[in-house]
Amino acid sequence: MKTPKSDKPMLKLTAKQRQDRKERKRQQKHARHLKRVQKEFAELDREKAAATAQAELKVKQVSEVGLISTLSIAVPGSILDNAQSPELRACLAGQIARAACIFQVDEVVVFDDCGSGNQVTDKVGTIDTAEGTTSARRCCVQLARILQYLECPQYLRKFFFPIHNDLKFCGLLAPLDSQHHLRQASEFEFREGIVTNKPTKNDKSSFVNVGLLNDVLVDTKLDVGVRVTVKMPAGVDLKSKKIRAIVVPPSQPRQDTGIYWGYTVRIANSLSQVFTKSPYKGGYDLTIGTSDTGTNVQELEPKSLKYKHALVVFGGVLGLEPALDNDAKLTVDKVDMLFDEYLNTVPRQGSRTVRTEEAILISLAALGEKLAPENQPRDFTSFEAIPQSQDTGIQQYAFNEKRKKPTVGPPAEATPAKEAPKAASDDELSRFD
Repeated sequence: MKTPKSDKPMLKLTAKQRQDRKERKRQQKHARHLKRVQKEFAELDREKAAATAQAELKVKQVSEVGLISTLSIAVPGSILDNAQSPELRACLAGQIARAACIFQVDEVVVFDDCGSGNQVTDKVGTIDTAEGTTSARRCCVQLARILQYLECPQYLRKFFFPIHNDLKFCGLLAPLDSQHHLRQASEFEFREGIVTNKPTKNDKSSFVNVGLLNDVLVDTKLDVGVRVTVKMPAGVDLKSKKIRAIVVPPSQPRQDTGIYWGYTVRIANSLSQVFTKSPYKGGYDLTIGTSDTGTNVQELEPKSLKYKHALVVFGGVLGLEPALDNDAKLTVDKVDMLFDEYLNTVPRQGSRTVRTEEAILISLAALGEKLAPENQPRDFTSFEAIPQSQDTGIQQYAFNEKRKKPTVGPPAEATPAKEAPKAASDDELSRFD
């Protein structure tokens, strides 16, 4: 089938025009090649600069004596069994997490105060902690899992916490808004991240997702799925694709800058394991028990409780006595013999009982002026690097209202202005009295 001929006559190019067109194509090709070479050289320069900045990153080696002092709290998992609904169980765990974050607690220990004998009849669950996979009673596991979830930065939660029934009502909880929960635009040198399976050029490095637009490259080969703390060069462009960093201990950010870097969660299957399985070398040098039968905390002198690693233990619904009775490894007769200090942090209480979540807030506030850490962390001052979010939801709601499309239809007829409503009489308002 023949194609119809075009009505426009074909123009023949002269030899000079053909030569000019060929010259233009050659220049365009040369310009593209030159641009590609310049881009490759720019990438090489960026890689060299990133490698130089990574080499300049140094971690100060701190001796055991120079490490900052830590504060730990121990709470019984049985307090969740006293909650009347799953929503209240989650809210109770959220209150404990908020208290730990507000008072900059370094470790939260969830212990079983009902004894190992009850674990046979009660439901037993498992959870991954810093010590590995741990089995414990259902209430202890749920409390520990919610505490871990709230402490984890938001951009990492989908990797470490799959959908689980224990976390069903965590959306109701108030966020910790901790200092280490960085936004994407936060220009802070330390970040939490997860090792990805993105391939690298050699077997001596790994890519880490730290909540930025692009993953950062660390100079250490790590297992995929591990949570790490990284240090990036100061003043680095957060949108760059060539960010290099180094892996540091989780305690390094607070050691260097004084920023609060969250808490760790540990499970103890008995009261004795709270003391014997301490993660710190030498254990806790100051242990404090709380009870309404203890010594009045106001009688202590300010800064009289010196410590390197302090532990504050809270009891359940019936106090710490059931935890002692259900632990066969403890041979003391009275609970106060287990602790260096046995204090009543709520003297002259009006209620017959003080709930554990209330006791944590009150006790940590009362002990604040009594505790004297040997190596207190420096005051954190770089708040401009971790700005507080100003969006409370109202701005987003107003923005969505503006985006609503106008309704399509005939123009509405002009309606007469409504008269102002009359002031309600006293008889009409009497039903609100």
